Amino acid sequence: MSPNAKDISYDSLYATFEKRISQLSKLPKMDKENSIEKTIEENGFSRRDFMKWAGAMTAMLSLPASFTPLMAEAVKVADRLPIIWLHMAECTGCSEALLRSANPTIDSLIFDYISLEYHETLMAAVGWQAEQNLEHAMETYKGRYILMVEGGIPSGMESALTLGPHAKTGKSIAVEASEHAAAIFAIGTCSAFGGVQAAAPNPTGTVSLSKVTHKPVINVPGCPPSEKNIVGTLMHYLLYGTLPALDVYNRPKWAYRLRIHDLCERRGHFDAGEFVEDFGDDAAKDGFCLYKVGCKGPYTFNNCSKNKFNEDTSWPVQVGFGCIGCSEPDFWDTMGTVNEPLRDRLYHTTLGGLGADATADRIGIGLLTATAVGIAAHAAIASVKNPKE
Repeated sequence: MSPNAKDISYDSLYATFEKRISQLSKLPKMDKENSIEKTIEENGFSRRDFMKWAGAMTAMLSLPASFTPLMAEAVKVADRLPIIWLHMAECTGCSEALLRSANPTIDSLIFDYISLEYHETLMAAVGWQAEQNLEHAMETYKGRYILMVEGGIPSGMESALTLGPHAKTGKSIAVEASEHAAAIFAIGTCSAFGGVQAAAPNPTGTVSLSKVTHKPVINVPGCPPSEKNIVGTLMHYLLYGTLPALDVYNRPKWAYRLRIHDLCERRGHFDAGEFVEDFGDDAAKDGFCLYKVGCKGPYTFNNCSKNKFNEDTSWPVQVGFGCIGCSEPDFWDTMGTVNEPLRDRLYHTTLGGLGADATADRIGIGLLTATAVGIAAHAAIASVKNPKE
């Protein structure tokens, strides 16, 4: 595409976003007394901080910097989209990761600002009142609400996650809520792929959300996913009004297009054949590659090194523990022992014998053969090579 054609394309996209924001702004505010500016200011953030966040989110969604003011405007109408958040078979870790930081981030404040019509962990209502709230939200905002589901769906036990006086199961609630949702997000690996609940022998028959609904589901995996991937997916839908470009596992490409290995700060050591042999050795202190002690970065698609965790301070590989592949399907069963490399199982991971060295959307596999061979060669050499002095 020529530079001129790009400009025309971006101008058209900008106009589309403006129209979308204008349409949303005409919908009623859920809380007339509150605004995102007020929320952010009350929590010690300046307008400058907010615009820096908007710029970072714009870049993360692969949009030009000129879209930053538009991103800021989009956040202001985020409360016009009611959200129903369901908890299925899970540990509530995804909600905790988003909401329980010592000091609120702008991402978590935006999540507080949006209209959460139902969220079992956060709302005060219990018992029949909680069930009534859910039914009221689904009926009032039919066709408008965004459904976010945390946790896998037990489908092998008739009474699993039975809720309320009507004795509805978790599966039936998820199916019913999915039916009239404007968009559906599976938050976390449990909802996206079944997670630990679906690990063998899977006595509850837990499956991913996409297995129980005919509606399209956007998967936002991770154990937990970063708050930026959750909020970013929401902002993408808010701006575009459509599903984002997805890989073969329905993960947004803007967040899950590249492997942990591609973005890793230790990649140079991998290419140089410099590996940690044992946790705590001199190589570990020097920040060498963690592949030989089990890092699954070459097989895992995510952007952890860019977004980080614990208020953006760090991520597992940075602190010296290898990636365990938590954003991949069936990672509990396919990634093997956590602290051992896959080695001879290199081509027997989740993409049917190709390993995650195939691209997420099966394009360019021929080109990636060299990458796969390179990783295999490194693994073979590392298995016989003496540790570096």
